[in-house]
Amino acid sequence: MCTVCGCAEGEVRIEGDHHHHDDAAVHNHAHQQHNHAEAEVQAPAVNAEGDIHFGQGPARAHVPGLSQSRMVQIEQDILGKNDRYAAINRARFEAGSIFTLNLVSSPGSGKTTLLTETLHRISQKRRCAVIEGDQQTANDADRIRETGVRAIQVNTGKGCHLDAHMVGHAAEHLDELEGGLLFIENVGNLVCPAAFDLGEAHKVAILSVTEGEDKPLKYPDMFFAADLMILNKVDLLPYLDFDTEQCIAYARQVNPQIQVLQLSARSGEGMEQWIDWLEAKRGRLLQCRIDQLNQQIQQLQALL
Repeated sequence: MCTVCGCAEGEVRIEGDHHHHDDAAVHNHAHQQHNHAEAEVQAPAVNAEGDIHFGQGPARAHVPGLSQSRMVQIEQDILGKNDRYAAINRARFEAGSIFTLNLVSSPGSGKTTLLTETLHRISQKRRCAVIEGDQQTANDADRIRETGVRAIQVNTGKGCHLDAHMVGHAAEHLDELEGGLLFIENVGNLVCPAAFDLGEAHKVAILSVTEGEDKPLKYPDMFFAADLMILNKVDLLPYLDFDTEQCIAYARQVNPQIQVLQLSARSGEGMEQWIDWLEAKRGRLLQCRIDQLNQQIQQLQALL
């Protein structure tokens, strides 16, 4: 589990930024050392077939030498600090009426292609920007820039997800986005990004029909955290043994409130529904912001 294994340890590089973030206070393995005599190591559960399950304890994870209570404490410390950064990001986005989405998926789901096609359709009428998360390279950011949209690449090194601190630094480089849309394309991973709030309005889980309909059950935390699941590459359905209805049923078994859109970024099928969803959610955010400002004005007027 990423919050206890220290996977984000090491230098994070933001393209165009000379700031290097090595959050040793959070991810340094040294602070996890403790007396093994005190470690109440959780024994794995084993069923009749001999299958081994290490996710039964309070931490729902296993790290050699760490007790369940210690892992829970470490996770609370890390996520607590991340949530404080996320609150700062959220306040910044709300103050600028910036509609922010956190796009999450496994590698190869078509996330970047979906994003470039989305930008082609909306960037002429809406301010847009993208924060790109990958362990290495600026390949995806370069693809975004080809659309004419500003992109900031964040390379996480050994880290398997973006966190709110990284996003906050990247957002500092995005000017004149007020009233616009910010897309955060997370590192390709259906596990660790589920736990980290980045200050976004919504998490959007993108699942390709080439991946198998049981992914929501295999990676439940991600689909539980998402407000929307996009089934991508539906143009390939005639060539695949993929049960769409079963996949949606699995997703709603994990998260009864999750919305589902089916589309193909490559063929364009279903893209209008996706754009409509974006516009409706952005409109709702702007209306909430207007209502808040009107309420503040009324409160000030009452004091005069």
